[in-house]
Amino acid sequence: MKTRRLMADAIVLGAGPAGMAAVRLLLESKVSVIWIDNQARPGGQIWRGGPQTASGAALLRRIDAGTGLTKLHGHELIAADGTQSLLLHDGQGQRVEVSAPKLLLATGASERHLPLPGWTLPGVHGAGGLQALVKGGWPIAGQQVLLAGSGPLLLASAATLQAAGARLQLIAEQAALAALIRFTLQLPLRQAVQAAALRLQLRATPYRSGCWPVRVLGRDRVQAVLLTDGQREWEQPCEALGLGFGLRPNTEAAELLGCRIEAGAVAVDDQLQTTQQGIYAAGECTGIGGVGKALIEGEMAAASLLGQDLAPLRSRHRTAQKFAKRLAAAFTLRPELFKLADAQTLICRCEDVSLGSLKPHPDWREAKLQTRCGMGACQGRICGPISTELLGWQARGLREPLSPAPVSCWLPD
Repeated sequence: MKTRRLMADAIVLGAGPAGMAAVRLLLESKVSVIWIDNQARPGGQIWRGGPQTASGAALLRRIDAGTGLTKLHGHELIAADGTQSLLLHDGQGQRVEVSAPKLLLATGASERHLPLPGWTLPGVHGAGGLQALVKGGWPIAGQQVLLAGSGPLLLASAATLQAAGARLQLIAEQAALAALIRFTLQLPLRQAVQAAALRLQLRATPYRSGCWPVRVLGRDRVQAVLLTDGQREWEQPCEALGLGFGLRPNTEAAELLGCRIEAGAVAVDDQLQTTQQGIYAAGECTGIGGVGKALIEGEMAAASLLGQDLAPLRSRHRTAQKFAKRLAAAFTLRPELFKLADAQTLICRCEDVSLGSLKPHPDWREAKLQTRCGMGACQGRICGPISTELLGWQARGLREPLSPAPVSCWLPD
């Protein structure tokens, strides 16, 4: 196979809000950019299918007006040669090698999964995953849907499902009412107005705080959810369930490139440079904080890459960091959620490995050797973080290819 080789002044990996903000500044500074993302259109998970806000759409228009941009959307990162050369594939067997002296990681976040009995039944999804399916045309109209877990993603998912015609039965938020009130009162005016508007839109949907799922009920698919408020338990019928326990930073690309990971996020200095010279990181991969944090960090990381003064941006960044801390405090997961899985609960869905099968093993490597945990199609992306949270095992480690790739990608030119 013949490899397509491209070079530029900078590579931006990720096309969510952070990546968009970074690319905009780099192009306006006359820097040539290779822009990579695994989705076909920019927007990331938060703006799947394209920016859905006026500010996001304006940002994309400014990008489109620039010159010196090579878009490699719909491409997956599979390997790296040092820190300045990446190997990609386009899903059709085409291999692409990209090189640049500077690299900016804006790889976003993914859903945090916590297993509970019945969570693998058909009809059970991640809350964000269900939202993405519906945005892509998944038929949900008329179905009884329940959302459970924690965080603003539940409300955002609920709004999407409601607009698609779902019959929302309940939003079950595990955080206590007092924590939610404190968080709401601390919101800046603009965000408070947005939150109020969203809640008004969902006013017909019951919202219960201090409530969480215990077990998913059903034979061939989900039929109901057993819920609790810590005092009593009851069943809530539903035809579809979205579980959302927050987000976790996507750090795989950073790990592949040798960047240090701290507290589950890419470690950066006050210039947003990672521990690898010439590699910067921005947005949710450096810590969960929402769209505002992603946008300002994308701009800051690009400015730092360009050698510009970051002082004019520091105030906005401090505000975003304060919000991120309040978000984490308000939606801290209660200890009970980490004890829901029983011995029969599947942890590795690809290879049907239960929690009881994993407990006798001292670490991830031994469990993988003895049970095939993490050896399925997702390569441990789901069960790896779960085993860390439930069993205290260290990260699973990464090997190339970072994502599944056609055999043709490894054939010589």
